Amino acid sequence: MNHKSIAIDGPSGAGKSTLAKLLARELGFLYVDTGAIYRTVGLGASRMNVCLEDARAVESILPQMKIEMGYGEDGLQHMYLNGEDVTEAIRRNEISRYASLVSAIPAVRDYLLDMQRRLARENDVIMDGRDIGTVVLPHAGAKVFLTAAPEARARRRLLELKQRGQETELETVLRDIVQRDEQDRNRAVAPLRQAEDAVLLDTTELGLEESLKALISLVKGRLAQ
Repeated sequence: MNHKSIAIDGPSGAGKSTLAKLLARELGFLYVDTGAIYRTVGLGASRMNVCLEDARAVESILPQMKIEMGYGEDGLQHMYLNGEDVTEAIRRNEISRYASLVSAIPAVRDYLLDMQRRLARENDVIMDGRDIGTVVLPHAGAKVFLTAAPEARARRRLLELKQRGQETELETVLRDIVQRDEQDRNRAVAPLRQAEDAVLLDTTELGLEESLKALISLVKGRLAQ
């Protein structure tokens, strides 16, 4: 059976996860948040006091991390690290930087690539990340590059963090987003970039409902081709 796949890429805070979840519900697809997988690796490495900028050190502890993904009764993706549900822990603001650092390590990307592709072979999937359309699922039936101005992304991320009870300042969030953009665009392995056959969707001036409507229209149009 041939399964359909949708790739949604874009920078940090662009709303990929929120919109991808809603789109998956609309289409009846399995939602896969690849960023959460890298966040789990980053969390695991930080807990083991490994220097995240030391690629060899991070590679050496990968066998000690059992990373699993599951779906709860709420239908949402849950991440497990050595049997512990770390779904909430990986959403702390500092974990974004950890994820960016480990995702630049070739051994980490190779370690996780098969897991991601296996999910696409076995399910109709909507997968979001930074290199889904360019590396993970280059033959996806629909590709979207989702973005927004850094200031808009920072405001959205700040609201998300406050809803989780994490207090921080807009300036801090904006600085972290700009720094991660720089790291993701300039990393040597699978840098953040728009796939040649991806449709650009800029949501800077769009609300959630408008963004979702535009995304649904784009994806359904591509899948129908």
